[in-house]
Amino acid sequence: MASPRKTIISCAITGAIHTPSMSPHLPVTPQQIIDQALEAAEAGAAILHLHARDPETGKPDQTIEAFARFLPAIARGCDAVINITTGGSPFMSVAERLQPTRHFQPELSSLNMGSMNFGLYPMLDRHREFRHAWERVHLESSRDLVFRNSFANIEEILELCAPGGTRFEFECYDIGHLYNLKHIHDRGLVKPPLFVQSVFGLLGGIGAHYEDVAMMHRTADRLFGTDYVWSVLGAGANQMRVAATAAASGGHLRVGLEDSLWAGPGRLATSSAEQVRLARGILDGLGTEAASPDEARALLGLKGRGAVRF
Repeated sequence: MASPRKTIISCAITGAIHTPSMSPHLPVTPQQIIDQALEAAEAGAAILHLHARDPETGKPDQTIEAFARFLPAIARGCDAVINITTGGSPFMSVAERLQPTRHFQPELSSLNMGSMNFGLYPMLDRHREFRHAWERVHLESSRDLVFRNSFANIEEILELCAPGGTRFEFECYDIGHLYNLKHIHDRGLVKPPLFVQSVFGLLGGIGAHYEDVAMMHRTADRLFGTDYVWSVLGAGANQMRVAATAAASGGHLRVGLEDSLWAGPGRLATSSAEQVRLARGILDGLGTEAASPDEARALLGLKGRGAVRF
């Protein structure tokens, strides 16, 4: 009997898109991030994608000190691959965004593969009351926001972060971002296996229709052949639908409260782990299994947890 195919579940614990007033379950303090990360790992997440927040206001915080409050405890508490964002927040400079990856040299770090409009303001139609002044400004100002990730920015992040052995989750929000990655690959700036995270359903990027998912997959296949590992994330209500579409096509998937606050129509997820368990249900139905952290390390060619600086 053939062995079941292994699917990597990544879990993005808090992110920088949603604000604390949107859900009482969004982790903000270091202890909340630790607790939800460990619960997600226990539920079956092989990779934990991490952002930090100010514990008083919940505002995104990309300082080394903010990450130091939870990274060691998460590393002690589980074997999951820890993935530190270099996306940070669209409102931050590149210098701010790459600080924690440069310092902590994780096994994996995210890297956005192109600039884009980044529209969060439609959330104001659903959320009208906010506890912190920054939340409304954060959403409203995205009407005029371009999330800058130029070729120079991408090269700077690679130049400063790759020497520590960190590999990258290449976040591709549209078809053109795949071609940007192909350009970087052809110049020899990155080596396979490429971990390609296709992002669906954020205003300013590609949609979340199943044809959009299929087109991103076909394009990545054509550009990278066997030199890449394909994963997806769907924003908001698209999360599980996109995950199921991709998993059925042999892809890997990402869930977590960074990407969606929901566990079903009109029902807030109580944790990222709840979404991991829902994703595992999809895999069970497809006859596949969640990859372990070490299986994910082998698939992605990572340096191992003993070579990080936390």
